[in-house]
Amino acid sequence: MTNRVYNFSAGPAMLPTPVMQKIQEEFLNYQGLGVSIVEISHRLPVFREILDAAESLFRELVGLPKNYRVLFMHGGAQMQFSAVPLNLMARSTHKGSYFITGRWGTLAEKEARRYGKTEVLMDGKEFDYRQIPEYDIGRLDQDTTSYAHLTSNNTLYGTRWQTFPQTGNVPLVVDATSDILSREMNYSLFGVVYAGLQKNLGTSGTGLVIVREDLLGNALPETPKLMNYALIDEQHSIPNTINVFAVYVMRLVLEWVKEQGGVPEMEKLAEQKSGLLYEVLDQSEFYRAVAHPEHRSTTNVTFHFSHEKLLEKFLAEADKEGLFALKGHASVGGARASLYNAMPLEGVEVLAQFMKEFERKNG
Repeated sequence: MTNRVYNFSAGPAMLPTPVMQKIQEEFLNYQGLGVSIVEISHRLPVFREILDAAESLFRELVGLPKNYRVLFMHGGAQMQFSAVPLNLMARSTHKGSYFITGRWGTLAEKEARRYGKTEVLMDGKEFDYRQIPEYDIGRLDQDTTSYAHLTSNNTLYGTRWQTFPQTGNVPLVVDATSDILSREMNYSLFGVVYAGLQKNLGTSGTGLVIVREDLLGNALPETPKLMNYALIDEQHSIPNTINVFAVYVMRLVLEWVKEQGGVPEMEKLAEQKSGLLYEVLDQSEFYRAVAHPEHRSTTNVTFHFSHEKLLEKFLAEADKEGLFALKGHASVGGARASLYNAMPLEGVEVLAQFMKEFERKNG
């Protein structure tokens, strides 16, 4: 197929071409069974092999400690805005603490209020979420707080936590949807890590949840069956019909990441790709980067124009050049290039050159 474009969508995001080709090759007849992967039962041994392989590969790629459980759950990342408080608020005095760096943290904190008390330890709203402000970790009450929550990378504004706060005995919960597998992370720092699959792990609609085993079994009585971490763990992520296709694609993506050299190589590539675009932005008065330099994401590069009326022209001409889905989120405006693991370096090189040429013509 010759008309593929460079897809800079924030999600669902592009998949590695070899993964797409493998899916196409196997789609009608998976492993000689004569049926498609989307037609097989989640109870069959052939799918259990896929599920086990996906978990094993993920553990290997991130060096996950043995005392963490890997769960596949419905609803992507946003379902965890509810699942986290439902599973953790029974600890201490039903209070969740939130570091808010943009829309996703705001939505997560709002949802948690349904199940208990919340407090905002930090909110970057005063900086229009362009940076992660200073915070007083001493405000985090070790005796009364059930958990502390943050979003590791903010796709809307293009910011990320470069280092994570030390929360002591309070479990740190991280929504890592947009930068999971794109940088090395010490999972022993966290109580829960969750991510929607649709950016660096596969297709949309399913969430990956990593839970420290001592946090299982604390769910509030009203917790729905399909959101109870302990139950999902006991039933090996299949208390009902799981999204078979999503897990299958994730396994292929993880195999591809391993073939590329694993997370360390993904991190190097993310820094290289984003560096190309930040170099263009930093040398220009035509473009204006959204994120503060000290808090820049390596997976989502956001920027405005000296004259915002140029945005539509930029997007239209980019489309003609095969540079797809560069429009920024509605709440931020401007342009956004999402550089997840599947985005090849060549695609970013083409975009960087296009940006330079667009400035030359319109600056």
